[in-house]
Amino acid sequence: MLERDDVGARHPGVCLITGAASGIGAATAWRLADDGARALVLVDRDGDRLQALGDALERPGLELFLCAQDVTDEEGWDGVEHGVRHHWQGLDAVVVNAGVSESGPIAELSLEAWRRVMSVNLDGGFLTLRSGMRLLRDGGAAVVVSSASGVKAEAGIAAYAASKAAVIQLAKVAAKEGVPRGVRVNAILPGGVETPMWSGMDFFRDMVAALGSEQAAFDAIAAHGTPLGRYAKPEEIAGQIAFLLSPAARSMTGAALIVDGGYTL
Repeated sequence: MLERDDVGARHPGVCLITGAASGIGAATAWRLADDGARALVLVDRDGDRLQALGDALERPGLELFLCAQDVTDEEGWDGVEHGVRHHWQGLDAVVVNAGVSESGPIAELSLEAWRRVMSVNLDGGFLTLRSGMRLLRDGGAAVVVSSASGVKAEAGIAAYAASKAAVIQLAKVAAKEGVPRGVRVNAILPGGVETPMWSGMDFFRDMVAALGSEQAAFDAIAAHGTPLGRYAKPEEIAGQIAFLLSPAARSMTGAALIVDGGYTL
């Protein structure tokens, strides 16, 4: 029988997070720091934002390793692996989070746009997970951030949806390969989340201009597509990621946890 302290234990150790400078990645960095992580390896191509996050996270007992690089940079991952082995000999947790989006009907989507999304979301996810599986200690855990769009079709998001469907399967294969060492790999599939990714979409900027604030725009979109009537905050998804990494989820591997406010119902 599980002891109460085991089930409720916080997640210590050395944790790697990609897409760490904003949104779900930044919220996860804060959550794991608050939960007592020994070290955070934070990867993001936005070096300025990453440094600002690192400065804000500084506290006694927490070591930080900031990697301002694109997740598609294979040589960069060689450097990450070397640095982690040198400082900590390995990782206890990995969060594969970096991602981009592109919208448009398939008939109008350029190959360049398709490849950009696949490069970051799928190639970058693969490279992150490859390094993660090499570095994770026995009994470690990884979470791959996919999307509800990976299991529910919507017009105009072919590249994003296809990439997110692919990383679900990538996580499942990694879970099977991790079993001999007790390494757990799960995917999390958020629905709408209030992150900076939306600001790059023309229709969202138009809604903000019309309604007066980003929050009003988020509320309006959620009211028409999410049964619970609201989008998640990044901190909520971070809490669910922390759960999947924690001993409380040690019977879970290969799962695809949908957290979408009922969007896929």
